[in-house]
Amino acid sequence: MSTRSAGGAEVHSADGLAERLQALVRPGDTLWWGQATAEPLTLTRALVAHRHALAGEGRLRVFVGIAASDTLQPAQADVLDFFGYAAGGAHRALAHAGVLDILPCHYSQLPGLIEQGRLPADVVLLQLSPPDAQGRYSLGQACEYLPAAIARARVLVGEVNTEVPWTAGGPLLRAEDFALLVDAAHPPLALRRAAPGAAELAIAAHIAGLVEDGATLQLGVGNLPEAVLAALHRHRDLGLHSGAVGDGVAALAEAGALTNARKTRDAGTGIAGILMGSAALRRWAHRNPALQLRDTRYTHDAQVLADSHRLAAINAAIEVDLTGQVNAEVAGGVYVGAVGGAADFLRGAARSRGGLPIVALPASHQGRSRIVARLSGPVSTARSDAGLIVTEHGVADLRGQPLSRRVQRLVDIAAPEHRAALADEAQALLRQCGAAFH
Repeated sequence: MSTRSAGGAEVHSADGLAERLQALVRPGDTLWWGQATAEPLTLTRALVAHRHALAGEGRLRVFVGIAASDTLQPAQADVLDFFGYAAGGAHRALAHAGVLDILPCHYSQLPGLIEQGRLPADVVLLQLSPPDAQGRYSLGQACEYLPAAIARARVLVGEVNTEVPWTAGGPLLRAEDFALLVDAAHPPLALRRAAPGAAELAIAAHIAGLVEDGATLQLGVGNLPEAVLAALHRHRDLGLHSGAVGDGVAALAEAGALTNARKTRDAGTGIAGILMGSAALRRWAHRNPALQLRDTRYTHDAQVLADSHRLAAINAAIEVDLTGQVNAEVAGGVYVGAVGGAADFLRGAARSRGGLPIVALPASHQGRSRIVARLSGPVSTARSDAGLIVTEHGVADLRGQPLSRRVQRLVDIAAPEHRAALADEAQALLRQCGAAFH
């Protein structure tokens, strides 16, 4: 096996990785790694390929987040137990196969659950940037809940990737922190979005009309947030405080719209938890003094969010009922989303001076209304946290509105072909609540 020196560290090639991992991983261990683009692909592929040898006579537990790869497959449940907060991307196949044990908690609770030992973290696999002149490795594309897992882990294994950006804000690690360092055998994963459709463009235009210059932005992930960012290029002095960011954030900065100049927290610096984009985003993020990746305890902190200037929290949903309850987890009887951080950000935006707590979704999908009388899945966000609901047909401002007005405003932004049926269902719904539909 070949080795090289990097900042004083002995970094091994991927040759013989299975044997090295077998010396570190114990049967019964729980393993964590960065989700989506932060997955250390060389390590995770070795793990699943040699899972039987690593598990020995027992089993291994694997924490699952959003997927940007097809590394994890249902057939691997022969010795791997999958659990996690989300079923995004290819991990929907795990949920569909019934081998993903969902953790229905707020995303902001993950670090605390790890620290308390309620979520074990024995082995953490990390994707790293090359070290700086002081020999410090950056986590590169994700901070999130990883610091809590790192602090609890018995073993840290690092994968050094020359294409991973060096980013500030998160913990900086040294060679002596790792039981093993290896060179990446694959380029970093990327998330690219399809071109937005007509509904997404219309929704983005509505939201852009609500957001003022100088606002601080939080967005979810997907085509719709990217469309919103593209619609904000003519705005000025926007700020960033978000869990995830995609390519649209880099484009917004390059257009001169994102300066972070008016932020009341971290003035001049954008804050994010994870980079979920392509090489263009990685290039923008590399050694960018205007960007920090911070852990979940900061990105989702209630007081930090409340203190943020005009926080515009823009989150997606699978469906919204006529009272403002949001399902962001289950579609067609299959777990495809997450509780996530929407409730944290919506509450933060509601407390922020001039804030906008927004939930956005197309009004229909495959002929079915996504504004519904009753949710077909769990209540991910309570109606008490509902603010502004946006579809391509308009904006329903539910803030301070009783049930009767909420129902009317939500019917008004439903797809026209579904409004009459929704109005009929609303009558029965409101009778149960002792309210009247006007």
